[in-house]
Amino acid sequence: MSRAAPGPHPHPLTPADLPADDDWLRGCPDCHLPIQGGAAGLAAHRRTVHTNAGDPRTPITIRLDY
Repeated sequence: MSRAAPGPHPHPLTPADLPADDDWLRGCPDCHLPIQGGAAGLAAHRRTVHTNAGDPRTPITIRLDY
């Protein structure tokens, strides 16, 4: 049995919560990350990741020795 996290959610939690004709999975046109939650999920992603303060993600470098 799955349980939803408490609190208000900025996007739908399941595909059944989406409006008609909205895709559950789509990619962000700016950073190409896969986004769940339809148009509302994409809007929530843009509000939290693509802000005026810049991208909050920390880039990492992985060194591979062959």
